[in-house]
Amino acid sequence: MKEWNPKSWRKFNIKQQPIYKDKDLLKSVEEQLKTYPPLVFAGEAEKLKEHLGKAVKGKAFLLQGGDCAESFRQFNAINIRDMFKVIIQMSAILTYAGSSPVIKVGRLAGQFAKPRSSDTENVNGVEIPIYRGDIINGIETTKDDREPSPERMLQGYNQSASTLNLLRAFAQGGFASLSKVHKWNLEFVKNNSFGQKFEELAQRITETLKFIEACGIDLDKAREFNEVEFYTSHEALLLNYEEQLCRQDSLSGKYYDCSAHMLWIGERTRGLDEAHIEFLRGVENPLGVKVGPSITKDEIIGLCDVLNPNNESGRLNIIVRMGVDKIKHNFPLVLRDVLKEGRNILWSIDPMHGNTIKASNGYKTRVFDDILGEVRAFFDIHDAENSYAGGIHLEMTGQNVTECIGGGQKITESGLVNNYITQCDPRLNAIQAIELAFLLADILKKRKETI
Repeated sequence: MKEWNPKSWRKFNIKQQPIYKDKDLLKSVEEQLKTYPPLVFAGEAEKLKEHLGKAVKGKAFLLQGGDCAESFRQFNAINIRDMFKVIIQMSAILTYAGSSPVIKVGRLAGQFAKPRSSDTENVNGVEIPIYRGDIINGIETTKDDREPSPERMLQGYNQSASTLNLLRAFAQGGFASLSKVHKWNLEFVKNNSFGQKFEELAQRITETLKFIEACGIDLDKAREFNEVEFYTSHEALLLNYEEQLCRQDSLSGKYYDCSAHMLWIGERTRGLDEAHIEFLRGVENPLGVKVGPSITKDEIIGLCDVLNPNNESGRLNIIVRMGVDKIKHNFPLVLRDVLKEGRNILWSIDPMHGNTIKASNGYKTRVFDDILGEVRAFFDIHDAENSYAGGIHLEMTGQNVTECIGGGQKITESGLVNNYITQCDPRLNAIQAIELAFLLADILKKRKETI
């Protein structure tokens, strides 16, 4: 392959990119971003890669979740805290009930850009650019607001830095201590049956901690009980931004995209001869690639050859997103053929994107039973092939939204109007996410018993 550098992607065909009218302003913003400090560090990305390597072998499980698209307008400490709470709640459920170490990765601190199926939309008879995420343009339906602005990249960076600062404080400052496990339960979740089920699990964890203390172990001094490792990820879609956060590690001389610990490439931008693959092949971060129902064995092997030529365990995460019906028919043969090649792949499931529908009232939504159905099918297919289902990738929030139908709350199509506030795609709310975690824990527990 040709020699790589952080700018080499610019010579390749690129999809899903904005057209900036003011080229001088774009250049100025890029030069400014290049001087900013990295958001994450090479050692952190390498540590995540090491953990993901264990998930490849079925010795850990990847929990990756967060907002569909982060918002400038809804940015505040409470929303970050509540998202963090739900993720560590889910982790506690999967670790304790599912008997599996959990790698916690948020779709946070950079998940601003969204691929879209069209470049424009018609609003009241006027054709305007499509909303592509707050780092590119505004969500309001005016021509001026939809005009891509390079300066939004600076706001995206600053919000990501603030988010990461708070996440590090939550993860390492005592908030995530197992002694506070009861406090992770959100108020609106507590009166729900799954919130009560979490309280019961939290009580068992508390009793276990008391037993450990009675054995003479000082829990206050044990980092494992008081801190968590929490990593960030986002789709590396806006390459004008990603390039500027690409830094050369002073110790190894290798390049890392220091905008997040883990980056992924979407289904729409995974062409082997295109810009997104070209850019990410040269950075050392753990990488994900979303693959839909049309994926072939040869395409996956091609992704492995380009993105993970040394077959490094923990480097490449194939994120399957086919839909509850198509995964049963399309995935088994592809998986079987790829497994024969002996590639180190972390397989995870995105049960959200393949199950998006339009409700009768016009709202874009997802059905909880379809989400759960695709998760179960994913595990069943791996079990049948003696392979490991290593992770799950969710669009979710800590807010009490009504964006996905069903679950224990029995949200209906008519109920979507109550609190539908997503920037783009429908998300699981906290109760639905915790419900899914308990169901997933049962699946993991059964898998553990058969190993």
